[in-house]
Amino acid sequence: MLERMDEFFDRRLDIYDEHQLTCIDSAREFYPFTATLLPAEPGSRVLDLGCGTGLELEQYFQLNPTARVTGVDLAPGMLKALAEKFPERSLELVCGSYFDVPFGRERFDAAVSVESLHHFTQAEKIPLYARLRRALRPGGCFVLTDYFAATDAEERERREELERLKREQGLAEGAFYHFDTPLTLDHEAEALRSAGFAQVETLGTWGATATLRARA
Repeated sequence: MLERMDEFFDRRLDIYDEHQLTCIDSAREFYPFTATLLPAEPGSRVLDLGCGTGLELEQYFQLNPTARVTGVDLAPGMLKALAEKFPERSLELVCGSYFDVPFGRERFDAAVSVESLHHFTQAEKIPLYARLRRALRPGGCFVLTDYFAATDAEERERREELERLKREQGLAEGAFYHFDTPLTLDHEAEALRSAGFAQVETLGTWGATATLRARA
């Protein structure tokens, strides 16, 4: 049975960190790698989409302890765990969908998302990425580390399977359900460019996971 996104993650809160780090290929490499791509200047402002318990922030706060991070996540339990993990760091935590939460304009030096955005279509992502680009200060970047489909056929089949399950279970449209529907790396880069990011580069790959950096 499909589960609502927020409920799925909060139900697994006790095992989340261990699962992410041990069950995803090379996670102990790509979380710290992602952190090294975020700004090192003291007081840098970073927006974290789907922040969860902040696995990449563990390394980032070691590199930049005065960074100011705004984290957005649907799951209140995840945000509570994140706040408890970093009680002395500058955190602004927002419980909600990053499709709905306002980001403002030119507020952030960088944005980051790790293993969160592979649940959404290209059409859903383009307006989100456009808002994200506007929220970055000149020279800012978006660092995306995520799981990607190997082929167009895999991308299409995963989306079709999600729609089939929703119909079968009589689930309402408009809610987010946990089911992986990753884009291909090429389609992800297309979404970022369509949103106005002028430069998109792949900086690392680990099996099905890759890190992209997009600059306005």
